[in-house]
Amino acid sequence: MTEKTDSGNRHPRKKAVALRYDRDKDTAPIVVGKGIGLIAEKLIELAKEHDIPIHEDADLIEILSRLDLKEEIPASTYLVVAEILAFIYRTNEKYSVPSGNRG
Repeated sequence: MTEKTDSGNRHPRKKAVALRYDRDKDTAPIVVGKGIGLIAEKLIELAKEHDIPIHEDADLIEILSRLDLKEEIPASTYLVVAEILAFIYRTNEKYSVPSGNRG
């Protein structure tokens, strides 16, 4: 997305949306944070600090950024979000330490 500045110049503004999905509680992923510009940058910074995976998809962010906080994602995005979640789950399993090997 591009926004006009006061001087009329166009520049891209970063967008971010944070999702939560708990298989035991949620029927679909839920928007728990979103922002544009500095707020988006802060969301990304927090995700990095807490080792939360980040996925960039311009088309998906356009859809998800229109949702309200605490709103479930639309059914039209289930497939792409499921693929992202599956990748994250596989990555987490690959890098997790087996319980018998913990200090």
